[in-house]
Amino acid sequence: MDTQQNTALTRALAEVPGPLPTSGVIHITLPHTDRFTVVGNHLAQHPDLSCTAVGIAVRIQSLPQGAKVGIKALAARCKEGEKRIAAALRELEAHGYLRRVRDRLPSGRIITRTVFCNRPAALLHPRRPAEAPPQPAKPEPAPAPAPVPMQEPAPASVPMQEPAPAPVCHPTAAPPAPEVPVAPVAPPAPSAPLFVPRVPPPTAPKAPRRPLPQPSGLTPELDRAATTFLSDLHRHAPQFTLSEDDVRRLVPGVAAWLERAARPDAIRRALTDDPPHPLKHPAKLLAHRLTELLPPVPPGVDALAALDRPRPRFTVTPFQTCEDCDRAFRSPTPGHCRDCRETRAAYAQAAA
Repeated sequence: MDTQQNTALTRALAEVPGPLPTSGVIHITLPHTDRFTVVGNHLAQHPDLSCTAVGIAVRIQSLPQGAKVGIKALAARCKEGEKRIAAALRELEAHGYLRRVRDRLPSGRIITRTVFCNRPAALLHPRRPAEAPPQPAKPEPAPAPAPVPMQEPAPASVPMQEPAPAPVCHPTAAPPAPEVPVAPVAPPAPSAPLFVPRVPPPTAPKAPRRPLPQPSGLTPELDRAATTFLSDLHRHAPQFTLSEDDVRRLVPGVAAWLERAARPDAIRRALTDDPPHPLKHPAKLLAHRLTELLPPVPPGVDALAALDRPRPRFTVTPFQTCEDCDRAFRSPTPGHCRDCRETRAAYAQAAA
């Protein structure tokens, strides 16, 4: 029996404009009428974001306002684990798609709002509104020729000053509105921006890097041990393959760790655990972790001896039971409580 053909797919391929490619993907674009989300190619084809981060970004962008987008909330909806979702959220936050903004409520409580921006580049470089094209100047109408007044014979009487002629208005035109003084419009006060980007611009000055830690004395034994450690690092983590120059540059940092009584397996775990993907510069990552994760100087003999010193003891007075009223009271020796002692003293005084 022949394979059943999908006539709907065949019809859709026939409607694709242009010749079909011989290799690669063929897009069948059907318009959405409901339940769709617009995603930009800057996110879908981002060169530095993993596919997990792009998928998480699309999932967040499709959710309504106020939806929970924490790690546990996303893990309950997605098949990825909490570690992959947390790494994807860190990627989105590093590239400006996800922001966490601290805000103060009217009650005084400080909360953290999670803001997702579908176009972070537009926040750093806002587009200016396009100016309206200049309208062509209308030609002014030619002035109409003024009518020539007819000369009349001057009257014999003393001429009186005539009032100024009133302007002639068209019978259908509205009367001219009285002039009202217009107050100068003050420029609007600059309002606080609704969204403050937490990612510094590329032109912001960067803080100087901390120097690589140095041992108090680079002895031949420390130099040999640090060189062996760095040369053998690629066997345990293949992505940390170093050149000879990188090894010589990182030897003082590893020697400083070894001088502080750090074990080689602990150093290896601290330097190679959870590296970024893809790892472009392993030597720079090792230099950063050697500087930032440097362990403290081990305590000396005197500091450890202070922990073994006996602490001062406090004497606690034990509880006793009164022989008359069976009341509990504190006293180094058994006997009677204070009330019973006062009662006995009163009886003895009365009997005397």
